[in-house]
Amino acid sequence: MILYFSGTGNSRWAARRLADALGDAEVVSINDALKADEAPTLRSERPIAVVAPTYAWRLPRVVDAWLRRVSFEGNRDVYFVLTCGGAVGNAAKYARRLCRVAGLRFRGLAEVVMPENYVALYDVPDEEECRKLMARAGERLDQLAALVQAGVPFPEAPPTMKARFRSGPVNAAFYPVLVHDKAFAASDACTSCGLCAARCPLNNIVLEGGRPVWKGECTHCMACIGGCPTEAIEYGEKSKGRRRYYLEEGAVAS
Repeated sequence: MILYFSGTGNSRWAARRLADALGDAEVVSINDALKADEAPTLRSERPIAVVAPTYAWRLPRVVDAWLRRVSFEGNRDVYFVLTCGGAVGNAAKYARRLCRVAGLRFRGLAEVVMPENYVALYDVPDEEECRKLMARAGERLDQLAALVQAGVPFPEAPPTMKARFRSGPVNAAFYPVLVHDKAFAASDACTSCGLCAARCPLNNIVLEGGRPVWKGECTHCMACIGGCPTEAIEYGEKSKGRRRYYLEEGAVAS
């Protein structure tokens, strides 16, 4: 079973690629479960892989909280695959803690570097660099799938002091300081298509007068700004002039 959470498509793509490599047809969208406010009972006879983006060098808090609500039956081995633009810090420590609470067996956490998508803070690579990153990510996922199939834990290196600092104090400060939706706004380029509201995993966006309005429960997944077909959404001045990134369902690495 593959469980995934994805804002702009990286982790969804990684989950599908991993599922194909494992021959695992059971792929569950955490986004859909969050939108429906569902925390179901999940049963798997095979190891579970949780695929998600890295938020401030850890698993996203909305994913961590959801996994704590779910009831797991059957195989309780869990592998974590975190997509990122650079590194995952000491995310394994917190994933291991989650597993203890949820009654799961931690089998390792691995990073997969993919195109940067956090346009609220960073630039997105150009198309050529994105293609290169995707190709390398595919190779990395195939390697991880081989470890899962063999029942081998993901290799784990001792965390550096920098990694501990990033996943600890920096993560704690990241959410109250940066994760809010006050800076999001739509320009006159908005066509009232509603894709931003449809894609928001927390139902945090509604259309009022044909324009999106953010209600204060944002997790900064960037689905709205990355996937806007007219690039009408901005995050204050920080996103202006930055290339957008959204990997559509079914996209493949070239």
